[in-house]
Amino acid sequence: MSLDAARFATPHDHVYLGSNHARNEKRTWLVIAITAAMMVIEITAGSIYGSMALVADGWHMSTHAGAMLIAALAYRYARRNVANTRFSFGTGKMGDLAGFASAVVLALVALLIGWESLMRLYSPVAIDFRQAIVVAVIGLGVNLVCAWLLRDDHSHHHGHAHDHGHSHDLEHAHATDNNLRAAYLHVLADALTSVLAIAALTLGSLYSWNWLDPAMGIVGGLVIARWSWGLIRDTGRVLLDYIPSDEDLPDEIRAAVETDADKVTDLHVWQLGPGQHAAIVVIQSASPLHLSDYRAKLAHIQDLSHMTIEIEGPSPPSALSGYQAL
Repeated sequence: MSLDAARFATPHDHVYLGSNHARNEKRTWLVIAITAAMMVIEITAGSIYGSMALVADGWHMSTHAGAMLIAALAYRYARRNVANTRFSFGTGKMGDLAGFASAVVLALVALLIGWESLMRLYSPVAIDFRQAIVVAVIGLGVNLVCAWLLRDDHSHHHGHAHDHGHSHDLEHAHATDNNLRAAYLHVLADALTSVLAIAALTLGSLYSWNWLDPAMGIVGGLVIARWSWGLIRDTGRVLLDYIPSDEDLPDEIRAAVETDADKVTDLHVWQLGPGQHAAIVVIQSASPLHLSDYRAKLAHIQDLSHMTIEIEGPSPPSALSGYQAL
C-alpha cells in the first residue's frame, strides 16, 4: 500500500466567523451601554430602599455588563484577526472561548447571589417595598429590551468562496453562536432576578414577608447556576473538539463517500465556528477516484466548510490522490 502525499497549497481564506458576526457585535456593544446605565440605578436604589433582591439584580447587571464586554471584545478580536495566518483555522472559535469565560462569570454570580441572600435571611433589613418595586419593574423592562436586541433570528447564511474551487454558499441551519448565547443568558439572568424581585417585593408588601426577598434570591441563584453549567458544558465541548452524539455530520460523510471500493478508514470532524466544521478523511480504495469526484460527493453537506482528503491505495497517480482542502 502506498501513499501519495501531494499537497495542494493554493492560497485560500479561512474565514469561519458566524454569519451574523458584525450584527451581533454591534448589538452587544449597545446592550453593554444600556446595562451599565441601569446597573448604576438599581444598585443605588436597592441600597437606599433596602431590597436585597434589587441590589442583587443591580450587581447581576454589573457582572453581566463585564461578561458582555468579554463577548464584545471577542467579536472585535475575531474580526480584526480574521486574516491572521497564525490562526491555522481562523478565529471562529474565539466566541466559544469568550462564551466559556462568560459562563464561569455567570457561575460566580450565582454563588454570590446565594451567599448574599443567605446572609439576608439571617440578618433581615427593612425594605421600602413601593420604591423598590418601581425600580425593579424598570429593570425588567431594560432586560427585556436587551434580550430582544440579543435574540438569535436563526438566519445563518454564510457565503464565501475559495479560489481553488470549493464553495461555501451554504445555509447553516443549526449554527449556534455561543458568544451571543452567553451574552443572552446574562441578560436573561437579569430578567429572571427582576421578575423574582418584583414577586418577592409585591408579596412582601402585602403580607409583611421580608424573608421572601432573600428566598427569591436563592431561587434565582440556583436557576442561574444551572444555566451557567449548560453554557460551560457546551462551549467546553467546542473548545475540546468534542462532537455530540446527536451530531450526524460524521455519518453523513461516511454515507456520501463509502462504496464497495471506497472505505473511510480514519475520520476526524471538529467545529471551526458557528455552523461550520472541518474534517480529515482517510479513504482506502483499490480503484481511487479523482479528488474532484470525492469533493462532489461531499458538496451537499452544508455544515462542512473545510475538508482534507487522504487517499490510500495501490500506487495511484498523483492526480488521483493526496490532500486537498475543500
